[in-house]
Amino acid sequence: MARPIRPLRPRRSELATPASNDWMFAKSAASAADLVFLDLEDACAPAEREAARGKAAKALRELDWGNTVRAIRMNGVDTRWAHGDVIDVVTGARSALEVIIVPKVRTARDVWWVDTLLTQVEETLGLPAKGIGLEVLIEETEGLENVGEIVRASDRLEAVIFGAGDFSASQGARVDGNFDPLVDFPGDIWFYARSRVVVAARSVGVDAIDAPFPNYQDPDAYRTACDRAAAMGYVGKWAIHPSQIDLANDAFAPTPEDITRARRLVAAYREAEAAGRGAAGLDGMLVDAAHLRHAATVMRTAEMLGLTEEDA
Repeated sequence: MARPIRPLRPRRSELATPASNDWMFAKSAASAADLVFLDLEDACAPAEREAARGKAAKALRELDWGNTVRAIRMNGVDTRWAHGDVIDVVTGARSALEVIIVPKVRTARDVWWVDTLLTQVEETLGLPAKGIGLEVLIEETEGLENVGEIVRASDRLEAVIFGAGDFSASQGARVDGNFDPLVDFPGDIWFYARSRVVVAARSVGVDAIDAPFPNYQDPDAYRTACDRAAAMGYVGKWAIHPSQIDLANDAFAPTPEDITRARRLVAAYREAEAAGRGAAGLDGMLVDAAHLRHAATVMRTAEMLGLTEEDA
């Protein structure tokens, strides 16, 4: 059975904002982040989590968010806050809430639980069925082991996020504050996990989002992390500070040169196709159907972002 088509949303940058810190909301809403999530989980002290629901719902409903996707991160399904996060925020925000991020997903049943509860709340409130999308965080070793089933657990799913921080704790890895290894290691210590997440996401046609980078005072390292994730097929990265937004937006967008080359590649292939050939040459390189797929990805992204060769 084909998956229902979810809204196409840019996710180059996903900005985290504590849901208890309502003085931050207006700045987040006015930022250039593709998505802002008001965080009811780790960024909120346990004593503040229930009160933060109302603050989040009010902000989602009343602030001008422009084109920014409005989201929350709920608490994990194994906590006492989970059902209240969904019921209270959806009831308060209604259609102003577009996405719920589900943390520490370990099994497909975790996603099913949130989907089922959301369906009941939507029906009770008279909201559009399946109107609220889901993103899931893979930040436990059990979640990575089950990621193939997790991505197929709900037709609300729009993105899968790799969470390196909690994942390093779950794996027992020896890492520093940026989740880099504390000993010499031949390559990216999280390459296997990142690869498995992006492959699972793309196997069902949803986005893959890379982990946060804690040291927001090192923009060069953050940009390098963005570029590496983009090379693997990730479409965006979390931002824990507004200074990281522009870096992510730039890193995960096609450049003017990318767009120009994609257009030329498609034209060369179509010309060869019209002449009865299955491949063509462009700038001394063979161009075949596989290259056409890469070009189509570039063009879809550019169209979604409203970019052209001149202003990419």
